[in-house]
Amino acid sequence: MRPVKHWTTSTFVQLDMVLYGIIEVDEKSQTVTSHIFVRLGWINEFLTWNSSDFCGIDELSVPLSKLWVPDISIQEDASDTGSIQKSPLATLYPNGLVLRAFRQRLTSTCKLNLRQFPFDRQSCNITFGSMTADASSINIESFSNDSTLTRISEQVKITRKPLLYVINFIVPLFYLLVLDVASFFISEARGEKLSFKVTVLLSISVLLLILKDMLPSTEDQLPLIASYCVAIFALVGLSVLEAMLVCFLADLDGICSKEAERSVRAEVEIELEDDFHIEPAGAHETGAQVNPQQSHLPLDGPSGRVLLKQILEEVKAARQAAKAQEKDERKPGWYRRLAEIIDSVFFVFYFLTVVTFLTYMYLEWIMY
Repeated sequence: MRPVKHWTTSTFVQLDMVLYGIIEVDEKSQTVTSHIFVRLGWINEFLTWNSSDFCGIDELSVPLSKLWVPDISIQEDASDTGSIQKSPLATLYPNGLVLRAFRQRLTSTCKLNLRQFPFDRQSCNITFGSMTADASSINIESFSNDSTLTRISEQVKITRKPLLYVINFIVPLFYLLVLDVASFFISEARGEKLSFKVTVLLSISVLLLILKDMLPSTEDQLPLIASYCVAIFALVGLSVLEAMLVCFLADLDGICSKEAERSVRAEVEIELEDDFHIEPAGAHETGAQVNPQQSHLPLDGPSGRVLLKQILEEVKAARQAAKAQEKDERKPGWYRRLAEIIDSVFFVFYFLTVVTFLTYMYLEWIMY
């Protein structure tokens, strides 16, 4: 029973809270762990006395188990009962005022807006209210305020110190992006550019896994730190694809150079064959006789050699024309020049995109 002489009389509970400190902010579970001190006071109309009649006693310590205690609780409380340190005694004054106090390691739920994380400012409420009584039974008011409410809410403002996140996450990502931009100055001939870019991409993916464990999956808006990380991952991924294309064109140019060398060797072989089938200049002058056993072949004799020579010249001319056309289509060094042009143009656009992105992130994120 409420300690009132008439049941229509409301019990006024005074409340005050002192925040000792913020212990932890868990972005994943959307909770804030803090250390608080709470003091409650109410009037018990049946426990009044005149201190002059009792040797001037103006204060008593009474066990809480012997008193009526209002069921005031914190609505955002998500901590266990073992985190509350309650005194078993309450202080009683001659006018019927009962005071009790307790300390608590409070884990309270809070809707965190992580859009600007880790440069964010959070505002969390700690609401005190009765779980069973209504406004006609219990009214809550503050010790420092005369307003009467059915519940009272204390607002806690939290400003995060971002230095640890800047050193461990933001600066390494920025450094990896700068390394990727600098990798454009690595020569393609050494074959280290593509492997270096892939290593940078894998490093960024590791930081993405760390970010996944930090941020909740129920966020309405994508935090800027996630946009920052994903954008850098996408930029480096495009850079890796461009490096793969450039390496492919460089290898293709090497293949074309080998084919050109083979064609030159084939032309030399044709010339050697042609020279081999030409009759020596002094054959008729020395009166060389034609072998009777070979006279029945159509290509024997001077006329046959002339015909064979004409055929070889035509074959050589046709082959040279085909090789010339192929050279025009795939000249040695053409693919390499194309790769250099693609690499230069991509570097310009890539550098401008990186500068624009970093400027936007600075204005939207840090200067917010």
